[in-house]
Amino acid sequence: MIVILLLFLLPIAEIAVFIQVGSRIGVGMTLLLVVAGAVGGIWLVRIQGFATAMRVQGMIARGESPAQEMLEGLALLVAGVLLVIPGFLTDFAAFILLTPPLRRTIIRYYLRLNRLDSGTPPPREPGPGVDEPPRPPLEGESRREE
Repeated sequence: MIVILLLFLLPIAEIAVFIQVGSRIGVGMTLLLVVAGAVGGIWLVRIQGFATAMRVQGMIARGESPAQEMLEGLALLVAGVLLVIPGFLTDFAAFILLTPPLRRTIIRYYLRLNRLDSGTPPPREPGPGVDEPPRPPLEGESRREE
């Protein structure tokens, strides 16, 4: 529902911003700003994407989990898609994702929202086996025969 609403409202909002900016600085300058923002943003996505890929490779080589870096790569991909869409609002959202401290803050918020960064598993719904007390370990003897 929200996605469908966004798909209808975003173009309308972008057109309204185009009209406002175009009426203040002119059509030519408005188009120049949109093109310059896209070119500069794609250049930033490329540089930051390569740096993120190198960090992921290094973390994998050291045996560390690259989850945070991979989410940063995903955020850079989203920024690239937003930059391809013409408009000031999508460019602004893309440049937020291209700013490393803001991008990391958004990722931490997303992880916290989805409980993916706490070391504890998410709460389970009650059902069979969940509310039962733990069973004692089985005891017995074993023998190896050859």
